[in-house]
Amino acid sequence: MGDKVLVVGGGGREHALVLALYQSDGVGKVYAAPGNAGTASFAENVDIGDGDIPALRDFASKKSIDLTVVGPEAPLVAGIVDEFQAAGLPVFGPTAAAAQVEGSKVFAKELMLDAGVPTADAYPCETLDDAKRCIAEMGAPVVVKADGLAAGKGVTIAVTEEEAVAAAGAALEEGKFGDSGKRVLIEDYLTGEEASILAVTDGENVVSMIPSQDHKRVYDGDEGPNTGGMGAYAPAPVVDDETLRKIENQVLKPTIKALADAGATYSGALYAGLMFDFEGPKVLEFNCRFGDPETQVVLPLLKSDFYELCAKTAAGNLRDTELEWNRRAAVTVVTVSGGYPGEYKKGFPISGLDALVDDPDIIVYHAGTKLDGDKVVTAGGRVLGVTAIGGDIAKAVKKAYTAVRKIDYKDIYYRKDIAYKALARNDEGDV
Repeated sequence: MGDKVLVVGGGGREHALVLALYQSDGVGKVYAAPGNAGTASFAENVDIGDGDIPALRDFASKKSIDLTVVGPEAPLVAGIVDEFQAAGLPVFGPTAAAAQVEGSKVFAKELMLDAGVPTADAYPCETLDDAKRCIAEMGAPVVVKADGLAAGKGVTIAVTEEEAVAAAGAALEEGKFGDSGKRVLIEDYLTGEEASILAVTDGENVVSMIPSQDHKRVYDGDEGPNTGGMGAYAPAPVVDDETLRKIENQVLKPTIKALADAGATYSGALYAGLMFDFEGPKVLEFNCRFGDPETQVVLPLLKSDFYELCAKTAAGNLRDTELEWNRRAAVTVVTVSGGYPGEYKKGFPISGLDALVDDPDIIVYHAGTKLDGDKVVTAGGRVLGVTAIGGDIAKAVKKAYTAVRKIDYKDIYYRKDIAYKALARNDEGDV
C-alpha cells in the first residue's frame, strides 16, 4: 500500500512537494491541506487551512498519517511541529523555537553574529526616532526589514535615506505589517550576486541541495518592489562545489550548532539566502522551510527518493546521506495576477494548461489557483510556476517561455528575463 503523507499548505512549493512525494515508491497516498487545483491531480485535497493546527493534528491522527511535511513558514513559527510531536505524530519541520530563524529577523541576526556566520551588520529599532538615527549614521543605500513574517514583502532596499525612513515609518507607525513590523532591522546594503541554498538537517547532520537563484523583484532587470518570487533556476553557476562546501562549513553547520546550543535543535529544511561579494558568501536571510519558487526548480532535478529524505530527517537519521542529481537544468517562470504584489483581482479562468500536460520536460506548478466547477481559475497573486527542464540553462529558458506563452488569463503578467544572470555568464564564457 505504501505510507500515507500529509502536505500542509496550498501554494506552488506545496504542489512541488506533493508531486515529489507522490512519485516515491514508498508513498501510497498523499493528502494536501488545503492544496490547490494542481495538487488535486496527485493528492486528495483536504479542506483545512494551513493555520488550523488543531484540525491538522486531529486529521493526521485520525488518518494514521506516517509523515506530515509542512510547507509554509507561518504554521512552523506558530508551533505546528511542537503540537504534532506532543501527539506522537511524525512531522518534517523545525519547532517554533528553531523556526525563529525566519520568524524574527532580529533573532536570526543576533544568532549569526554570535556564531561568527558571515552576514551584514544590522541594528534593531523599535521606534521611528531610533530608526531615523540609525539610518542617518549608516547612510544610504540601506535595507529595512520588518522583524516578523511578511510573506516575502517586508524587505525594502532603500536607495535614499528618505526612502529608508518612509519604510521604517510604514512598519513602525503605520502598521503596514501588523505585529511583524513592531520592530525593524536596519541593515547594511550588500552588493553582488544572490543565490539560495536549500538544505535538510536532523539537528546534527546537514545535507545540501543544488544551488538555485530566484528573482524577487516584480519587473525585468530586478526593478520594482519585492515579491514572493517571480521565477528561479537551478543549478546557479555562482556557486561551485568548493563554494558550496564553504557555505556548509561557514554558514549551515555553525547555525545548526548555535541553535542546538541554545536549546532549539533544528530539524527540517533550512534555506539560506546568500549574497556573494568580493569577500565571499554572506547570509541575507534564513527561512525555516523550503524556498518558493526555488523548490520548483530543485526538486525536479533530484534523483534520490524525496520521501526517504524527509522521513530520515524527521527520524534524526541523516548520517552518511548523499543525494543524487540529474545533471540537467531547470527554470521556473512565475505568472502572476495583474497588480501583484499590490492589489489584484481573482477568479479569472485559466486557459492553455491542457496543451502542456504531455511534455515530460514541462511541469506547471499551481500556486494561486482553485477549481470552479471543471474550470481552473486564479485565486492568488502568484498564480502558476511554469517549470522547464533542459540540457542547460539556455535550453530550459527557451522551453519555459515557449510553454508560458501557451497559457492565458485576464491580466496575466510574468517577467521576461528569468535566469538572465546565468545566461550572461555563459555569453561571457565564465561557465
